[in-house]
Amino acid sequence: MLEQGIRVCFLTPDSKLAQALSGVLGAGFHSRILNEFQLSKFNEVSDWCDVLVVDLRAPQPGALEAGLQFMQEATALPFHPPIVVLCQDDSPELNVKVMELGAYDSIAHPPSMVELRLILRRAHKFQSAEREVQRLRVSDSGATRLHDLHGTAPAMQELFALARKIGPCDVNVLITGETGTGKELLARAIHQSSLRAARSIVAFSCANLPDTLIEDELFGHERGAFTGALAMRRGRIESADQGTLFLDEVGDLGIGLQPKLLRVLQERSFERLGGNSTVSVNIRVISATNRNLQQMVQRGEFREDLFYRLNVVHMHIPPLRERRDDIVLLAQLFLLSAAQRFNKKVKRFSHQALLALEEYSWPGNVRELENAVQRAVVLSEGTAVDVSHLPTDVRKNAHEEETLGATEGMNANSSYEGEIRQFKRRLILRTLRKYGWNKVESARSLGVARGYLHRLINQLEISQYEEDNLLASLEERLPGNQQVS
Repeated sequence: MLEQGIRVCFLTPDSKLAQALSGVLGAGFHSRILNEFQLSKFNEVSDWCDVLVVDLRAPQPGALEAGLQFMQEATALPFHPPIVVLCQDDSPELNVKVMELGAYDSIAHPPSMVELRLILRRAHKFQSAEREVQRLRVSDSGATRLHDLHGTAPAMQELFALARKIGPCDVNVLITGETGTGKELLARAIHQSSLRAARSIVAFSCANLPDTLIEDELFGHERGAFTGALAMRRGRIESADQGTLFLDEVGDLGIGLQPKLLRVLQERSFERLGGNSTVSVNIRVISATNRNLQQMVQRGEFREDLFYRLNVVHMHIPPLRERRDDIVLLAQLFLLSAAQRFNKKVKRFSHQALLALEEYSWPGNVRELENAVQRAVVLSEGTAVDVSHLPTDVRKNAHEEETLGATEGMNANSSYEGEIRQFKRRLILRTLRKYGWNKVESARSLGVARGYLHRLINQLEISQYEEDNLLASLEERLPGNQQVS
């Protein structure tokens, strides 16, 4: 049977230390020990190893140099596991050196078992995301990718399957989702899967434009239709003939223009502004909005017949905060792309940076994540993006979580049970915050009974009042008001 858990390989001349650490890591970890800094020995277990812990404290002459040489050779391998280095507490120069050589992280001796477990888990998660990125780079297909869209979350898997199913069918599609979730990318993916892929997809956003300009952009005009119309101009609808028309923010389309669009969908024909001749088109319409069109229909702001014409197939893209498992995968993809684009040597995130990315709520969704990663890559000087390279809002969230975790740790020992308690407390706090401290919704999200959630809140001494006071004090002391370096 395959071992279930994180497989850790200790590379150290001090086998007694490795055995002691292996014994107290606890459930979920499997260990092997190597005593020599030889790449050939490591290659024998490299396929088994998820995380490599390298001990650079050995007092023997030449041991440090041999360890550093081994790291240089190991990190040059195409698919090496993340490396965590065990250093002396008083060796900041060595910490910098190993990070430059490509170590995932370093930890001082003697290590805190709580910290070591967290580092090993995050290193393993980083490795899993990196392997998935490598797999995606050599494969144009797969369940985790739909053209330029990526995702492993169940909601995204269902979305990809639906897109592949409806792509070849010439039906209109309505895509909903918050700003920045990738609605246009999904529209383009559907077009590429369709029988119209050889033709163009013409995109137009209806957001924040006057009706007269939208009408001219969509339908075009004849020469002399208005002052300045010196020549006939084809609109977006006509340009999309035989292809696909993508209407972004269709909920912003004025009520006066909606009948004209409805006619295009029903009759496949229209007249240009100032013209009398009918123009026939053969188009597929994919529309998108971040507004609730059904509520707009009820309020009389959107035509019901147009809504049903657009909404033959409805597809909803979940916000990034509801599919947190995709954050690391997407961040790594954006990092590799930005590093190549800006000619930077960056290859990875530090574990503190990954923690910050995972804990942030991402109100701007995937677009905000991509911008944050691009900024971090530009600011980084070495091979790793650190938390200090991330935007202030992302850093602030990481410091709040770190300080909350430290506060919880004051009342819990560094035992396995204490770590589980901290994990439960953070999970429940995060869920309560997400649902505005609504315990019914929080219990439903966690998959537990409401009474059990109440008992957990009491057992873990979770108080909204205390948390609000703590976060208020953090506002005064942490970034935003203080530059993090």
